[in-house]
Amino acid sequence: MSSIVPKVSWFVKQKMKKRFQKCRIAGVRIRYLIVFNLWNGRRPRELESILKVHNTTVYRLAKRFSELGEAALWDGREDNGVAKLSETYLGMLNDLVRTSPLDHGWRRPTWTRELLVETMVRETGVRIHLATMSRALALIKARRGKPRPSVKCPWHPAAKTRRLNQIAQLVASLRRHEVAVYEDEVDIHLNPKIGLDWMGLGQQKEVVTPGKNEKRYLAGALDVRTGEIHWVEALKKDAWLFLDLLKKLTVVYAKARVIHVILDNYKIHSSNIIGIALAHFARRVRLHFLPPYCPDYNRIERVWQDLHAHVTRNHQCPGMTELMREVRYYLRKRNRRTLRAASINAAA
Repeated sequence: MSSIVPKVSWFVKQKMKKRFQKCRIAGVRIRYLIVFNLWNGRRPRELESILKVHNTTVYRLAKRFSELGEAALWDGREDNGVAKLSETYLGMLNDLVRTSPLDHGWRRPTWTRELLVETMVRETGVRIHLATMSRALALIKARRGKPRPSVKCPWHPAAKTRRLNQIAQLVASLRRHEVAVYEDEVDIHLNPKIGLDWMGLGQQKEVVTPGKNEKRYLAGALDVRTGEIHWVEALKKDAWLFLDLLKKLTVVYAKARVIHVILDNYKIHSSNIIGIALAHFARRVRLHFLPPYCPDYNRIERVWQDLHAHVTRNHQCPGMTELMREVRYYLRKRNRRTLRAASINAAA
């Protein structure tokens, strides 16, 4: 079978092998391998499974190699000009998809490939095909996803940054006899939250809902040193729920001189009941409020997200008793795992 490609001298073969080893273009390397394998006696049908190319490609390349020699292995389109998907182009595209079409004069709030092509023509003067745009988006690892709804913080950016820096400094310079926790509340619904799940082809899983919803509320505190969660439960989300958590913290951290509680601006945190309670605690409990609408800076929010992912999303508990049992089991298991990891790190 090696007769479909011409014989060459040993010296030419060695030169070709050296150029093959230096080549970093995948298509060219495949063509070299086709010729090398044909010289070694392999058939085109064998190369289909070995190199994942069609046998007609093998025959076509063998014919071109017979006519042009080693030059046939290289892509003749290299001299067509500068590649359109250059690093500069991809960098500008990456910056573009992180903005909104409204920022560029379009009256549409979401990007399409067509809109990206037209905007990049404006910015660079380079027009590419829609299929090429798809390839460019894959190269910059862009994806289509659902935006996360958020509310803009009403504070001036400098004031927001100043408060966040104060809280970060508090946590970083925490004294030995002081404790800091991140506090927040979470709603537990008997009607399950519907979330994504893997399914078989043609299958759509069903989540049975009780119909009449019930709710329970948790107030939790995340220890910044150990990562341990302390929580209380109630039927209502009011100031008494928050007060119960503060009381529990004073018991859990009975030896701490000061308990710093970092929390959001929910109204129950600044009610008259809490004001009276803080006076009773004689400044042993101090509240540090985050800027409004900044949930990303409250570390306990991630714990609640994990709680929903592991327990409440698509749950199959028939009643609130069973659901709350699963919630408590998850939080206790998380505490054991967290404290075990903390002890291992301390020993190391």
